[in-house]
Parts: sequence; structure tokens; C-alpha cells
Amino acid sequence: MSTARPTARESAMPSEPISVPPFAVIPGAQVQQVLRGREKQVVELVEETYRLHGAGDSVNPPSYFLRFPDRPSSRIIALPASIGGQVRVDGLKWISSFPGNVAAGIPRASAVLILNDHDTGYPFACLESSIISATRTAASAALAADALSRHRQRPTRVGFFGTGLIARYIHTFLAGTGWSFDEIGVHDLSPDSAAGFRGYLEQSGAPGRITVHDGAEQLIRSSDLVVFATIAGQPHVHDVSWFQHNPLVLHVSLRDLAPEIVLASTNIVDDVEHCLQADTSPHLAEQRTGARDFLNGTLDDVLAGRVRLPDDRPLVFSPFGLGVLDLAVGKYVYDEVARSGRLHVVEDFFHELRRYG
Repeated sequence: MSTARPTARESAMPSEPISVPPFAVIPGAQVQQVLRGREKQVVELVEETYRLHGAGDSVNPPSYFLRFPDRPSSRIIALPASIGGQVRVDGLKWISSFPGNVAAGIPRASAVLILNDHDTGYPFACLESSIISATRTAASAALAADALSRHRQRPTRVGFFGTGLIARYIHTFLAGTGWSFDEIGVHDLSPDSAAGFRGYLEQSGAPGRITVHDGAEQLIRSSDLVVFATIAGQPHVHDVSWFQHNPLVLHVSLRDLAPEIVLASTNIVDDVEHCLQADTSPHLAEQRTGARDFLNGTLDDVLAGRVRLPDDRPLVFSPFGLGVLDLAVGKYVYDEVARSGRLHVVEDFFHELRRYG
């Protein structure tokens, strides 16, 4: 009986032969069909992804911003990432933000997500991703709202500053994970947008009194939970006294709060290095102080019980938005569509598959 050890080459060989996976395209209608009504499952998936990221079982390099001298308000962002665990997938989200679209009656953001096979590196799916992006953002916000309010009085009055697609998805995920509010405040620089969001809330059957506020101060002072979902490029809320009632703030749009408000608050982020870049409000606070000690920890730290959250200050969650979340939600969608047998496979997408022709 031979006891010879396998050679290095033999050890490196996979136990099963690898092959090029078929390439599929998943349109937005299928994405939405998979995700609709599954808020609790998606929030659980996002929580698990944060834990994997916190444990180091991911690769999430800095996002790359493509900007245009002739269109300074517009940008396209590349978010490459890789995630381990049971997901085991690599990929890239390519998402554009063109604010001028809104005046033309089309959404500001559009996106695709490419999923790459873990073993071969071949792309195996392209998914419409504005829905995936909004879903993972809203799921992250709902998870944070729950985790950050466990040791303080649960908010009963919510205020939405910014009333676009992201605000709608956040409200849907809050409602879908058991939140209800006595009062819902709404504020937007566009009266039409505020009115439209109010109409959405009424049609959705949201309980509680709905109030459209003319100013930001009214909204913030009357809310225990404040959701910032704007397209602000620089801080526009500066008065620390508006937050003296110590609300929980979901600072989803990242650039709304002046550094003095950040420095007067307890601050939780999704990833320290990612959040302290690109002139986010926490980044501006770091530039002002030359230190990072105003950050209390990450959401993973909160979930793991590694950080204490005082209740005598405003509590601000600032998520930069991690590409690993897009991958996790995108792979979930892909698996569900594949399981249903409804994948749109592009036959012979990869044509040159023989090394020497």
C-alpha cells in the first residue's frame, strides 16, 4: 500500500473538474419579484454579511468614482468586492448617479451588478442592480435601526429628510421588519417630491399621522428617528441644538451633517476606512480634528456587543455602502431565479474557450 504524498501539482488540482459557467441576464422585473415581501430574510442576509466582513472573510477595496468635468454633479461608481462564507462570489457593482435625470422624469440612479464565479473568475450573471442597491441600503438601515435602539427607548416618531427611491425602500423595510410609528414626518426641498412620498405612505396603509414639514428644523426636532436620504454633496444641517433630544439618526446619504453635529454625537459606521473618505460628514470631522476618536465603532461591533452606546447624545449611523452587501443580495436573487428555472441564459456568450483555438 503506497503512502506517497501527493505532489504540489496534484494537491492544487480541484476535486471536481472546473468548467465555464453559463452566462445569464436577470432583468429588474425578476429582481423585484424575488425581493418583494422578503424584508426579514434580506435583513438577516445583510446582518450575516456584516458579520463575515467584520471577521475578515471578504475583500472590499475602495470604491472608484468616475467624475466628469463637463457634468460635475454626475458620477459613476465602481464597487468591486469578494465575499466568502456560503456565498463565495466575487463581482462588481457599476452604479451611476445623474441628478439631472429627475427633471426629465426618470430615476437618478441606474446600475448593473456582475457576479463572477469563485473558481474560474468567469462572469456568470449580469443583474439589474438599482433595485438590489436600494434593497441592500434599506436593509442595512433597518438592521441598524433595530440594533441601535435595543438599549434605548424605541423610536415612535420617524422623520424622512429626502423622499426619493431610497426613502421609500427604507420605509418599506422598516415596516416589513415590524416597525410602526405614531407619527411620520416628511421633508424635501421639492414640494412635489414630498407630496408624492406622502401619497405613497397613504397608499401603503402606513399607520400614524403623516405631516409634511416646511423646514428641516421642524422635522428633526419632532422625530425620534431621523432618516437622511438626500443627494446632498456637502453639509446643509449645521445647528447642533436641533438634535438636543438625542434622536437616532440614519445618515444614509452621508454628507448632510456638519462636522460639529458629528462630533457632538455617538457615531457608528459600517466600515471605518470606507466611511472616512470622499468628503463624507465623518471624513470632514476627521479632517477638522485630525483624529478618529469620535467614531465609537462599526455596526458589526454593535451586533457583537463590543461597543457601549450612551443614550445621552444623538446616535448617528453613517453607512458608506459596502460592495459585499450588493454581492450577497445579488447572489441571493440569482440563486432564487435559478431555482425557479427562469434564468435567461445567453448561449455561447463566451466564444473562445479553447486555449489554442
